[in-house]
Amino acid sequence: MGRQARSLKETILAWEKLHHHLGELRELWQMATEEGDEGTLKELEVEADRLVVQVGDLEFRNLLSDVDDPKNAILEINSGAGGTEAADWAGMLMRMYTRWAERSGFETEVMDLQAGDEAGIKSATLEVRGNYAYGYLKAEAGVHRLVRISPFDSNSRRHTSFASVFAYPEVGEDLEIELKDEDLKIDVYRAGGAGGQHVNKTSSAVRITHLPTGIVVQCQNERSQLKNKGTGLKILKARVYQHFKLEEQKKIDAVESTKKSIEFGSQIRSYVFQPYSLVKDVRTGHETGNVQAVMDGELDGFIKAFLLQAKGG
Repeated sequence: MGRQARSLKETILAWEKLHHHLGELRELWQMATEEGDEGTLKELEVEADRLVVQVGDLEFRNLLSDVDDPKNAILEINSGAGGTEAADWAGMLMRMYTRWAERSGFETEVMDLQAGDEAGIKSATLEVRGNYAYGYLKAEAGVHRLVRISPFDSNSRRHTSFASVFAYPEVGEDLEIELKDEDLKIDVYRAGGAGGQHVNKTSSAVRITHLPTGIVVQCQNERSQLKNKGTGLKILKARVYQHFKLEEQKKIDAVESTKKSIEFGSQIRSYVFQPYSLVKDVRTGHETGNVQAVMDGELDGFIKAFLLQAKGG
């Protein structure tokens, strides 16, 4: 409730600031009109356009009305069908979301990372911190499909790759989610992958299974087993919270239907690099031909289209 109250207060203050700014512009416009000051009138037109954009952004934020929307997000990316191609694609998505977070003023931290055998990543878990991080990133949950000329194919053939993305609201200290010791199975093992020599010499990696729900998380990003366990419990807490929240709302089936197998026919968005350039969201129909901009983090158009559709807008 603390975060939600702060978010509401920030929204009210933002509206009041914009309303005050509008009043100032009206007064300046009236004075400039009476004096015939064309230079000032042109400057005020530019400022008015900026104000319209700011109001639109604030109105859009009102779409994020779920109790979890203001929270930090835990973002999971997993490579799917396609081997090395899929691992490379998952790595590209990780970069895309990191860039989007930077552009949006969010902070990111890698909680767990499992490198691919030849390129990219098998999986990654990111913490995205900032106001409404989860509210925005929940729009990205699903399977993402890539079509391109493979840089790993000596014959330069076109390949299709898949990766899945899922977001969870981070559970704060003010919310009671009890993880009982008897409900947890904790395994430690030697970390694999491109983690350096030290990471393979000690049993620092941790796998935690929540027996009542069957949810499994693993973490091998840190050299310390204790740190990996702490990070793993943080991820598990968020996932267990999401599980029970959905169960209470009787929407588990609906959510599970979005977590389809990571393969052809189940994608929410397609990214086509060749033979033409196009990124298209299957759910909303929103699309752009500027693939590079999307891969550099320009995702707001897709996110807004999804949230507007979800709200019936």
